Amino acid sequence: MIPQDRLLTLWTLVRVFPLRISFTWILTLCETALIALVPLFIGFAIDALLAGQTAALFQLAGVMAALILVSVFRRIYDTRVFGTVRMEVGRTQATRASKKPVSKLNAQLGMGRELVDFLEVEMPLVMTALIQIVISVIVLYSFDGALALAAGCTVAVMLLIYGLFHRQFYRLNGAFNGQNERQVAILEARSVPRLLMHLSRLRRIEIKISDAESALYGAVFAVLLALVVFNLWYATTYVAISPGTIFSIVSYSWEFVEAAVTFPMALQAWSRLSEITQRLNATPA
Repeated sequence: MIPQDRLLTLWTLVRVFPLRISFTWILTLCETALIALVPLFIGFAIDALLAGQTAALFQLAGVMAALILVSVFRRIYDTRVFGTVRMEVGRTQATRASKKPVSKLNAQLGMGRELVDFLEVEMPLVMTALIQIVISVIVLYSFDGALALAAGCTVAVMLLIYGLFHRQFYRLNGAFNGQNERQVAILEARSVPRLLMHLSRLRRIEIKISDAESALYGAVFAVLLALVVFNLWYATTYVAISPGTIFSIVSYSWEFVEAAVTFPMALQAWSRLSEITQRLNATPA
């Protein structure tokens, strides 16, 4: 149970349920490491099979079998753990909400679930992305330092781009949450014009959030695709390669892109949760 003297934050949830949440993240790390190793073992298997050897193929099969077992167990376990956390967050909110209007409490119950959703969905994605990025950079560095340097510069540029959008996401999510807190009161008034005005305001805010997300993703994708083009050109021009090596370079460059794309989504969710956390812990007037 969440102590009454603690604020409702991500860190509080981790401290109240440390073992269960930590174990889900350990499973996530194991799953991610296995996923990240698959392209490398495919490259080994290609070179080994071309040389008439099969040992690397069986190693690849072992990695993939372990991946299946870990991923299935993690999903079964996650559902039970975070279902319990959501229940406790809802109970804590209801206990502390004696002075809040029903309309606001109704909206904030959904916001409270978003804190748990971040721990269950976005946080494992971030961990997965970090591991994939680190492994990708290490593997690319093993082929040529310039490939890894290009990847590192790409991450720096991507984070700089997101920094330009953070305040806008925070402001827009605050406007959306504030409008959403009025919904039950508007429904109780049973006024069709007021309801249409409310829905129209939500629609306008959602469009602005979507437009900001589209601009962010477009900029990030342009930088990441430039990385893939550069690595493919550099690898075929300056690196002594075999078919398995070129497959690994292309695979890990693209894996780096897939992992890096996760960050704008996670950082946008972080901007939203920053506003939600402040709203949930505000003292009722």
